[in-house]
Amino acid sequence: MTKSKMANRYSPEVRARAVRMVFEHQGSYETQAGAIAAIAPKIGCIPQTLREWVKQAEKDSGMRDGVTTEERDRIKALEREVRELRQANEILRKASAYFAQAELDRPLKR
Repeated sequence: MTKSKMANRYSPEVRARAVRMVFEHQGSYETQAGAIAAIAPKIGCIPQTLREWVKQAEKDSGMRDGVTTEERDRIKALEREVRELRQANEILRKASAYFAQAELDRPLKR
């Protein structure tokens, strides 16, 4: 499965509950990794998946450095906008060149 298909496999509610469980129960384990390893099977995912959710939640809450979900969504939107603007500019450039050539090919009026 591609990463985007995997991202939609678990609802936001399930992810939030799993992350909350890790934060609430990590004190009962020697390490956060231990809590993740114990909780992941209960959620039905692999520990690496839950670890990524926890890392992102820590970034979103400011506990860890990195790009927040909100910032990542904004970057994606801006990249999409840049791509669309570049396409529009290319179309305008080609249209401009076409009409400039048509103007040159037009016979002169006397």
